[in-house]
Amino acid sequence: MLTINNLVYRIQGRELFEDASVVLPTGSKTGFVGKNGTGKTTLFHLIQGHIQADAGSIELVKKARIGAVAQEAPAGNESVLDVVMAADKERTALLAESETATDPDRISEIYTRLADIDAYTAEGRASAILKGLGFEQDRQNSPTHELSGGWRMRVALAGVLFSQPDLLLLDEPTNYLDLEGTLWLEKYLATYPYTVFMISHDRDLLNKSVNSIIHLEHKKLTFYKGNYDTFENTRRMQMELNNKSRDKALDQVAHLQKFVDRFRAKATKAKQAQSRMKMIEKLKPPAAMFDEYAAPFTFQQPKAEQATPMITLDGVSAGYGTKTILRQINMRIDPGDRIALIGVNGNGKSTFAKLLAGDIKPMGGSFNKGKKLEIAHFAQHQMDKLKPDWTPFEHVVELMPTDSEARRRSRLSQMGLTKSRMDTLAKNLSGGERARLLMGLITFGGPGMMILDEPTNHLDIDSRDALVHALNDYEGAVLIISHDRHLIEATCDTLWIAENGTIRELDEDLDSYQASITSSKEGKGGTKAERKANKAEAAARRAEIAPIKSAIKDAEAKIARLKTELAKVDAQLEDPKVYNGNPERVIALGKDKARYSAEIDANEEKWLELSAQLEEAERA
Repeated sequence: MLTINNLVYRIQGRELFEDASVVLPTGSKTGFVGKNGTGKTTLFHLIQGHIQADAGSIELVKKARIGAVAQEAPAGNESVLDVVMAADKERTALLAESETATDPDRISEIYTRLADIDAYTAEGRASAILKGLGFEQDRQNSPTHELSGGWRMRVALAGVLFSQPDLLLLDEPTNYLDLEGTLWLEKYLATYPYTVFMISHDRDLLNKSVNSIIHLEHKKLTFYKGNYDTFENTRRMQMELNNKSRDKALDQVAHLQKFVDRFRAKATKAKQAQSRMKMIEKLKPPAAMFDEYAAPFTFQQPKAEQATPMITLDGVSAGYGTKTILRQINMRIDPGDRIALIGVNGNGKSTFAKLLAGDIKPMGGSFNKGKKLEIAHFAQHQMDKLKPDWTPFEHVVELMPTDSEARRRSRLSQMGLTKSRMDTLAKNLSGGERARLLMGLITFGGPGMMILDEPTNHLDIDSRDALVHALNDYEGAVLIISHDRHLIEATCDTLWIAENGTIRELDEDLDSYQASITSSKEGKGGTKAERKANKAEAAARRAEIAPIKSAIKDAEAKIARLKTELAKVDAQLEDPKVYNGNPERVIALGKDKARYSAEIDANEEKWLELSAQLEEAERA
């Protein structure tokens, strides 16, 4: 479908691609991954012809249609459904021509082509796509100018999906979707009949929707078969093999160099030394492979100990002006709680976040919050609080007026900003860098709770992993609103849902919730009695696999503890001083090493057996 040969492209003197080559097979579903700012979106612009390469070529299959989400979302008087159907330009043109054509042969050609492209089922297909992306029937018939920016972007996404191009280019398509929309898109893309090339940092989407990965690293493009997990494992193995080969070659070079250094001046050995010098020149150790640096996140720990509960809501309602969005909220939040708030967009998740953060006042009920509780609220609209013409350093000076420059830059470093970016205007920072700066600023004083509303939208995969580690190290309470399942599963242990005009705890795990969402979108929800029976069956299944999951967690904890003990023993055995003392100490350490290694192997074997049992139980 797509062939890229020796591509070179520079922007403002910085080279993004250097002799980059790759082939994208026809019909493949390919994820495009790499660090933020390395040129992924730029490559999409090159493919579409918006910009021209400095050297090399980009070739497409002849007559292939390229489709990408429009950068400007529709905002006119046309209905959402009409805008989506109009995205199929061939169908629109043929229908228009059919009304004016007079030549019988041409009329016949038009109607034959309309039948070939399934034009007469267009409304149903467009409506199904819109429903999958969260548009109910009444909203499908509403004019697009009534929609918010995020919903308009969904319309643009629906349009390109409906037009079914031969090469579908998607750049972070889940950024404007909720979890439910993401699940639908995941399934849609997996069965898309043509070629998909998608930039995404969503692990689950890449694991379930694609069958290959193109990795952009060090200005090169590399194609890998398999989903994201397969890519990651393959690349890790390649790195290990490459670096072992490099070490072996370097050892050989060092050995030859010793001979040369020793005998080069001796006449009897000069010829042999010369021969070895030629061998050294031929030996070219491969370049070291390593992961590109991913800056960590560091959040300040809560400065004050919080009372239990921190927050209680009894019969609380919330909304804007006279419009009530949420009613009868009866919840509590305790120190250390890890909550994921899920639910379809428009059901009040962000309203609830604003209520907790104090951005809006309750309209009724009893809302109590600890006197010492400080809450840090991160949301996309919060980005506006950054001063665009200030550098990150200037933002920190405002919070650290009496501190030294070294301490201020140290705090910026903890936010994950490099030295050069500390003095870059906020408006010139990437989306991920602005997100890091904002998170660092709102948690500056050590809040007792963090509310994160879609925090991963601008972060690459490695930065998302760094965020997970930081959140797990943070000792305060956390409430996360996100479509990123990896983030939810790695950091949260409680699910709340916004639906039917209120907030409640969800008596399901994320897998069960996803299954129910998928079945309802496919129209397999059944009668009320059937749904109740399905829910009871799901609860019974969760009860059945709960002991297996618990045993897996126990095994993982034991393996982690044993590896810690083994590392301590290895550290002692690596210390030369230990061999100058009592030899029995060395023998004892050797026995400990063997025992810990054996116990790790046994527990890893147990973990594998339990994982297989869990997988079998979940399939049953």
